[in-house]
Amino acid sequence: MKKILVTGSAGFIGSNLVKRLFREMEGGMIVGIDNLSDYYDPSLKEYRLRELEKAKPAGTGYEFVKGNIADKALLDKLFEEYRFDIVVNLAAQAGVRYSIENPDVYIESNIIGFYNILEACRHHPVEHLVYASSSSVYGGNKKVPFSTDDRVDNPVSLYAATKKSNELMAHCYSKLYDIPSTGLRFFTVYGPAGRPDMAYFGFTDKLLKGQTIQIYNYGNCRRDFTYVDDIVEGIVRVMAKAPERRKGEDGLPVPPYAVYNIGGGRPENLLDFVKILQEELLAAGVLPEDYDFEAHRELVPMQPGDVPVTYADASALERDFGFTPKITLREGLRNFARWYKAYYG
Repeated sequence: MKKILVTGSAGFIGSNLVKRLFREMEGGMIVGIDNLSDYYDPSLKEYRLRELEKAKPAGTGYEFVKGNIADKALLDKLFEEYRFDIVVNLAAQAGVRYSIENPDVYIESNIIGFYNILEACRHHPVEHLVYASSSSVYGGNKKVPFSTDDRVDNPVSLYAATKKSNELMAHCYSKLYDIPSTGLRFFTVYGPAGRPDMAYFGFTDKLLKGQTIQIYNYGNCRRDFTYVDDIVEGIVRVMAKAPERRKGEDGLPVPPYAVYNIGGGRPENLLDFVKILQEELLAAGVLPEDYDFEAHRELVPMQPGDVPVTYADASALERDFGFTPKITLREGLRNFARWYKAYYG
């Protein structure tokens, strides 16, 4: 009867993870925490929470706490009360471009908040801490695909720097306090009820309003898009298998620490991605069949903090957990377009 804490549980990945745990857990307890920040429309987060209430099975405990992981006293109280077995930290201030204008919130959530999680896991030992890192830690790495063996010392955004910091902090706490921890570098996650600041969602909103979409780097960007169900599948498998606690030759703990990529391993050119999105928006009836896409798109230079390509080498995930993301971009964007039509009418 596991007790699981999911931070960021009203977020895109967090809510999908809780829904999946509802389907698979018999008994046990899930506690979700989220500060419902207004980084994007909070009504979408409230919608996700309503969907979770509907999905909650009888016999599995569930509590949602509105709160901030930067609130140390609140976290300590939750850990004291529930004595969690597994912690999945998905709470973070996301977004690369937003971090250029609003650095404070990244330090509060991604650094102080994560430190509070580590301290809570130290004082109330857990079986496994799983936390979200990001493909952005690879910065402007030229070698592709990106491997977790690559150096990641040159972040090109504050967001990326905070995620790299999380990996370093987790390693330190794993070493000092024998806390099994696994970091997951997510690659461009998308799907229904996703984040409105992501390209596929923002493009859809703009096209619907008759506005022009901007395609960065003149369309010469490639992204390793990963459908949210594939991300959740990876998280669930990782949760169940913590890095092994063992002693080194010096008698001290070898850090029970691991980092994995979760990405589709199929980088898509942005122009191809936009073409598939357009076709699926037409098929779902989001846009009229005679929509003039050419009149509503503009090729623009690269933006500060952005990178030209993301491409995951997820072979370690397949080796250790028998899983590789499988859902194609067309299937994923089709699901998004149908959800968008149903949600926004």
